[in-house]
Amino acid sequence: MTASESPSQPLQAAPSAASVPTPHQFLRHGLCALALSVFILWDYKIALTVLNLGICLFYVASVCLRLLTALLSLIRNPEIRIEQAALSELSDSDLPTYTVLVPMYREAAVVPALIDALKGLDYPPEKLDVRLLLEHDDEETTAACQSASLPSFCQVVIVPPGSPRTKPRACNVGLSEARGEYLVIYDAEDRPEPDQLKKAVLAFRNLDDESTVCLQAKLNFYNQEQNWLTRFFTLEYTAWFDLFLPGLHDLKVPIPLGGTSNHFKTDVLRQLGGWDAYNVAEDCDLGLRLAMNGCQTLVLDSVTWEEATSSPGNWLRQRSRWVKGYLQTHFVHSECPFNMLRKLGLKGTASFLLTVGGLALMLLLNPIYWLILAAWAVLQWKLIYFDFTDATMQSYTVWSQVSWVFFGLTALLFFANFIFVAINLLACYKRRLWHLLPYALLSPFYWILISLGAWKGALQLITTPFYWEKTEHGHAKVNTLPSHG
Repeated sequence: MTASESPSQPLQAAPSAASVPTPHQFLRHGLCALALSVFILWDYKIALTVLNLGICLFYVASVCLRLLTALLSLIRNPEIRIEQAALSELSDSDLPTYTVLVPMYREAAVVPALIDALKGLDYPPEKLDVRLLLEHDDEETTAACQSASLPSFCQVVIVPPGSPRTKPRACNVGLSEARGEYLVIYDAEDRPEPDQLKKAVLAFRNLDDESTVCLQAKLNFYNQEQNWLTRFFTLEYTAWFDLFLPGLHDLKVPIPLGGTSNHFKTDVLRQLGGWDAYNVAEDCDLGLRLAMNGCQTLVLDSVTWEEATSSPGNWLRQRSRWVKGYLQTHFVHSECPFNMLRKLGLKGTASFLLTVGGLALMLLLNPIYWLILAAWAVLQWKLIYFDFTDATMQSYTVWSQVSWVFFGLTALLFFANFIFVAINLLACYKRRLWHLLPYALLSPFYWILISLGAWKGALQLITTPFYWEKTEHGHAKVNTLPSHG
């Protein structure tokens, strides 16, 4: 199947985040909450023990998945690699038209750097179809683009007024006018490697599997050394894009896309209906929709350098939007769990649950367990490790066994923190970020900030589900790009 051909089976769009949680989901979750309440009223010790056992087992499964993907990535190097010799054999006549969508909102400060990055793409200008997607009332960015002497392959597209005002809605406007056989998304502050488009073209052509319709390039930061926050953020991104996503690629399970540098077969993307304008993590949602329709996403060994947010307030706004979108995606795709199981299989469904909704759940639960652990350590609170006694030896024996099991799982969760630290150390090794080794050891402190952002996003899912919190760019202090380790 070429990019211009239709898939063998009709593609189906998933429900929009605008319609979730649905009445059925409210009913299901309400019944679960009612059952848990009755359980607690019957015997709160048994209920809390069972609940915590379930959470611990879920946590352990998530940790095992992260460790497995990291090891697979290091051992097998599953990313798609294109040799320079193959790139040098390409002639301009061999290359198709490539659409580049750049959604922008209040990005006037980065317009000059964006134009330089687009001019630096190693691709014939006459075959580039670059569309700068601007909101209708963003006069400052529009003026900056008009005064920037745009190259001939760039054109400004004004997104008409409408709701919701989100990045995916702007991308759908660009998709409707796209001329390219392939299409990629870049953010305004992105600096992709110059040969990334050529690598994507060759990767699509070389793959025997016609179901591969998306390639995710790796993301990392060019202002890694700006401050403590950008260093921690760099570690997180490196672990995600250099270890976790390639591991999912190797396992052949759904890949939650990053917000940029996704390369698509344009016609297939149109058949899927583009992006969900109501999902504030539209990239993650699209990755799951591709998988639900039998389309495969693979990781391309090419880097796009981005600007890491360097202020805690800006970082929290970005993180809360991501977690809110992950929760939206979880509700959208778990609306019909048996349908998801049928389409993704047991392995794909388990990966989805651990990677999307499960990740958000872990971030929300972390502060609760930290507080319980602190109360146990400081106040000798018995909530975690019950002192079970009973008049009968039989009951005492049963509760002792249960409490020891729970104690063992709690200890395992404690050591799971060391596994996450080890994964960050492996990320340093993978990209040769030796200067960040001390930050990898201190990463548990960064998780506190992550959980704060998660709680903010979860609360916004209730109050302002479709509000797009803007991440401000143009604050990086850097002149050169890091090397591709």
